[in-house]
Amino acid sequence: MNDSEHLSRFLEVWSAISADTIDTLDQIYDENIAFSDPLHHVQGLPSLRQYIANMYENVTEVRFSFGKTLVDDDQACVEWVLRYAHPRLRGGEPIDIPGCSRLEFTTAGKVIRHRDYFDAGAFLYEHLPIVGSIIRALKRRLSED
Repeated sequence: MNDSEHLSRFLEVWSAISADTIDTLDQIYDENIAFSDPLHHVQGLPSLRQYIANMYENVTEVRFSFGKTLVDDDQACVEWVLRYAHPRLRGGEPIDIPGCSRLEFTTAGKVIRHRDYFDAGAFLYEHLPIVGSIIRALKRRLSED
């Protein structure tokens, strides 16, 4: 398999990921995976599995859709939109968060480093009652200048 095929397999697994399919992460991640996003950093496949399992607790929807991809040697970048719904955020209505993942593959084609980039405020903080109104007001004020 070449790196484009490894990326295709990655997208295939994440397109079908659910609380019931977390074990499929073993197909695409190295045992020593280093994963980070604006809210967390986890090291190792067991920790990543637990992090993803926790993501599915108390949500009514979690789904990724993928956009443009770039592959260069053993690295790739993927644009995505995460759609999630949590009963305590935005009245349980779905929230769409755009983001991008930077991936590094081992010579065996498994992901050894995965870093997600997204607006943590849009993901969580803007949807909390008091904090959200403050963050939205700050964003409006900063965009006026």
